[in-house]
Amino acid sequence: GNCLDDLGRLDEALVFRRAIYAKEVASLGFSHIDTILDGTNLANTLCNLALWEEARTLTGDQLLPAAQQSLGADHDLTLRLNETLALVLFNNPDCTRDDVLEAETILQ
Repeated sequence: GNCLDDLGRLDEALVFRRAIYAKEVASLGFSHIDTILDGTNLANTLCNLALWEEARTLTGDQLLPAAQQSLGADHDLTLRLNETLALVLFNNPDCTRDDVLEAETILQ
């Protein structure tokens, strides 16, 4: 995954990261720290490919709630997911004023 990202082979990295995340969900469940970490890597790859809506859904609807529940609001990974969600909302070229305000609220 990381090597493919570093080489700019993002489409291949996406396929790899999707497979890893699906395997983690199936074997460990949504709330396991390894699943959340692999999901975060997937979300970052989605962002790098400008797949904003999928990144938003994955981060906001799956990863962040799982991290908050299992790791707590102050855990480093939960805080990183908050930042990722804010960046997804803000960097999407189709973002609305409400998206920008939500991103701002997340980062405060």
